[in-house]
Amino acid sequence: MKPFKILVVEDNEGDVEMTQRALAKSPHPCSLTIANDGMHALELLRPEPGTGAPLIPQLILLDINMPRMDGKDLLVAVKSDPGLRHIPVVMFTSSESPTDIRECYERHASCYVVKPFNSGKYTQALHDVVNFWGTISRLPH
Repeated sequence: MKPFKILVVEDNEGDVEMTQRALAKSPHPCSLTIANDGMHALELLRPEPGTGAPLIPQLILLDINMPRMDGKDLLVAVKSDPGLRHIPVVMFTSSESPTDIRECYERHASCYVVKPFNSGKYTQALHDVVNFWGTISRLPH
């Protein structure tokens, strides 16, 4: 089974480490690329000409609250780009705000998952996300 390519956009080092640990144990092998904010993610997804090939992940795990460019702005950038809009974007955030949830879906988030604080539930949530997007659903190539 080929590794499922995921771009994790998260500024909190603790959450990055927890995500890496959780997905290292995933039944579905994953290949992670980490971006620490929306601008960094855009640089990976749309590099300057001559600086390398763009990253085209099979899934983007996206936090909301980050410096430079937050998750909602990155979501708009991804979903308005014809070369990127096919990539599922899962909002993976600690915000339970009904406004955040509504705004993310209005900006075409594929789904919205609130990060559990319990490490076992955090791992299970990520395994469920990867299982759904990597195994159950069919994605374009």
